[in-house]
Parts: sequence; C-alpha cells; structure tokens
Amino acid sequence: MKRFLIPLVLLLLAACTQVPKVPYGETVSLDSATLMDKIKGGWYGQTIGCTYGGPTEFKYKGGLIMEEIPIPWYDDYIYDTYIEDPGLYDDVYMDLTFMETMLRHGLDAPVEEYAKAFAYADYKLWHANQAARYNILNGRGAPESGHWKYNPHADDIDFQIEADFIGMLYPGQANKASELSDRIGHIMNYGDGWYGGVFIGAMYCLAYVCNDIPTIVTEALKTIPEGTKFHSTISDCIKFWKQYPKDWKQCWFEVTNRHANDVGCPEGVWNGFNIDATINSAFVVIGLLYGEGDFLKTMDISTRCGNDSDCNPASAAGILGVMYGYDAIPDYWKKGAEKIKDIPFPYTSLSLDEVCRENYNLILQCNESGDNGILFNVEKPQPVRYEQCFEGIKPVEKRVLKKAFTTEALFPFKGNSIVVEGSVRKTGHADDSYVASVTALLDGTELETFTMPVDYITRKYEIFSAYCFDSGEHTLTLRLNNPHPDFELYASEMVVYDTL
Repeated sequence: MKRFLIPLVLLLLAACTQVPKVPYGETVSLDSATLMDKIKGGWYGQTIGCTYGGPTEFKYKGGLIMEEIPIPWYDDYIYDTYIEDPGLYDDVYMDLTFMETMLRHGLDAPVEEYAKAFAYADYKLWHANQAARYNILNGRGAPESGHWKYNPHADDIDFQIEADFIGMLYPGQANKASELSDRIGHIMNYGDGWYGGVFIGAMYCLAYVCNDIPTIVTEALKTIPEGTKFHSTISDCIKFWKQYPKDWKQCWFEVTNRHANDVGCPEGVWNGFNIDATINSAFVVIGLLYGEGDFLKTMDISTRCGNDSDCNPASAAGILGVMYGYDAIPDYWKKGAEKIKDIPFPYTSLSLDEVCRENYNLILQCNESGDNGILFNVEKPQPVRYEQCFEGIKPVEKRVLKKAFTTEALFPFKGNSIVVEGSVRKTGHADDSYVASVTALLDGTELETFTMPVDYITRKYEIFSAYCFDSGEHTLTLRLNNPHPDFELYASEMVVYDTL
C-alpha cells in the first residue's frame, strides 16, 4: 500500500509552532475555524481509526500483527463498512449515547440519566458494559454497577473507548474532563478500567493546546495516581520508547511481558485474550509515540499491537486528529468518511457532521469568547483518587466445567473468591421470554437469588461471582428455582481466587 502522510507543509508548520511545554495557567484562544477543525479532526480520526483496525479486532490475542500481513483499505471502505457492519462503530455510538444524554439534560446531567441511557439502549454490549447494564436493570446503580465486587470486568477497556468525547469537550482542561470521567466512568468500570478513560480523555484535552506527542502522553499520565498498575504500564511504555526509539516491536514486547497478565476479566485470566484497559491503553500510546505524527503509521502501529485493535487505533487517530485538525488528515483516509457524514450513527440521532456541531456548541456553553476566539484556561493535570481492583487476591485455578443442569449443580473449590461463567441455554422451541431464577449458596448458606434472562440484550454476563469471603475449602451451589423444559443452565468455566 502506498504510504500517505500528513502534508509536509503542515508538519513543518506544526514543528515551527510546537509547544514543548503545555501553557499551564495561561488563557489560550482558538478562533472558531481552528476549533471546529480540531473537533472535526477528532471525530473523523476516531471513525477512520476504528474502521482501519476493524478487520483485526481480537484476531491477534497476545501477539502482534506482523508488517507482512496487509490491512485492507480503499476509497469507499468506511462507507461500505458503515452500511454492512454498523456494529463495528460501538467506539463512536457509545460516546454519542452519553453526548445525547448531555444534550437532553444539560452539562450537569445526573449520572442516573447517563446510566439509564446505555442500560436501556437497543444495542448489544459486552464485558464491563453488559455487566453494568445488568446491574442497573436489576437495581444496582452507579457507582456500584462498575465496582469490581459486583462487576468482574471492572478493569476492562469499556470506559476507555467511551471517554473520547469527554476529552473533546474540554480543550486544555484535563481536570474538568476527569470530573466528568469520575461520574460516567464508574457506571461501568473501576480502578484501572476507569483510569483508561481518564487518561484517554486527558490526552484529547491536551491535544487541543499542545503539538508535541511525547508531552501529551507524559502530561496526561499525571492524571493517574502513581503506584497503580495503569501508571506503571504507561510509564514503561515511555521508558522503553526512549530506550528503543526506532523499534516499536521491542517496546511492545517489554510492555507486554511485564503487564499483560489479566487477573480480572474471567475470559482473559491465563489467556492470550486481553481486554484490560492497561495493556490496550499502552497500545494507544505505542502508536502515538512511534507514529511520530504520521496518520497512517500511528493507526497502523496501534492496530498491529493486537488485542482490541479497532478501539486502540480509533483513540490514537482521534487524538492525532485533534492535534493537527481535520484539514491535515490526508484525503486518502477521508473519502469514505465524507460519504457517511450525514448518515446518523446506528442507535443514535447524530451523524458525523452533526456530532461535530454539537461538540462545538457544548464547548461554547462552558467557555467565554474573546476578540480573537474562544478562551480556554489551561489546567495543569492533577491525579484523580487512588483505586485498584482485585487488591489482595490472585487467580489460583481456572477450571473447565461444561456442566449443564436443570435443577442444581455443586462446585467445590479452594480459595476466597469465585466467578462462574455461563448462560441460560435454549434446548427446545420456546421463545426467548424465559427468565431463570437462580439461588447461589456457599457451604449451604444462601448468598443471593438473582435472575438470568435468555434475551441477549439484558443477559447476565456471568452466572455468578463473589469475592473476598473466608479463604478455605468451599462448595458453591447454584440452584435453578424455576426449571423449564426448553432451557438449561450451562456453566462453561470457573475462575478461583485466593489471597496473595
């Protein structure tokens, strides 16, 4: 494939106007045209990056995509993907779900409105989002809906891919972005999962007022408390980029070797599959640092890092789009996007161009205008509070179960925490209206009774999870209270934890 670069004139201009230090404490002015160009660059960049990495999503788990493997692209690629596979753009329409909530209920919309908006949406969800949706629909609201004690996927990537719009609302104002991230991010995540969104949002904020990629990365990291896994992972990205400035694969290896051990997501424990926010945010950073401002190179490296390889180039390209602006994105990448700019994204009322206008209007609502444009008081990023998931415990067993039952099943184990994966499985011809009622007992003592819908949209992501009871020999009993001849409860695997 021929390489298309950001035009040389624009790169030289960026170099001449580069701000190696962010103008903290100063008031920065952006004229309307420049501001809109950056907003448009962010949204179009995110859409292009998501499309570019789409065909590779989770096809390379625990391994990188070698450069010999081509990644397809042609002029109508975005248009064709948008029409044929609109579900790919969950990176975007999840952002828009929250933006539409803000447009309906104002900049100070209650967190309950954000939670309801995605919990009652018609689209499919997975991992932390689906676990949070189930929690919300069954009476456990935010922030408990995202807490690791009630959501085994609390460290997953979900909020990371939904926080782009937050950073784009606050040019140069990372702390204001962190405040909104605190409210929305804890709907579905906690700890490192929350930090993924805080960090991505901060990089977008800084991209409005700084043209130096390493500065954007290192300054955005100041929003994350030291001593957390997330901070350590991104710090190592920066460390190994400096040590191997021309070899992104060596940086990838060093970071993956140290930080790719997922202890939260049951599917990711002791598996090449890794949807954890720490490692996927690291792949965004590797793309940005080694991409050196080249739009293709940035997307390509973030994609070739593997795992969630559509979400990561989406954020990397979006940040680059804000920094350089829409006009600097080579036409080669924009042709397909121009064809869908007036078509609403799935499950939303907003098209690509409409969201750019609404983003601009929301920025105007919370900032003053001056003689030379819109004024932004640039904030020095401050760390958000410390929180970590699964502290004090580690996986000690992962057991294949493949156990179907219609009355009850017993699961003996040794540890102090357990997650049982599985679902309600149809065996007959009934419709999907059945909702199983299940009681969980630990050593004969009832822990809780819960429901498990067959319906995919409202399903429970795991059958059961419980953390941090007394360590030792235990038996978990799962009892189906309302058996149905056309359904069974199917337990696929279980993960057992114990104290470190």
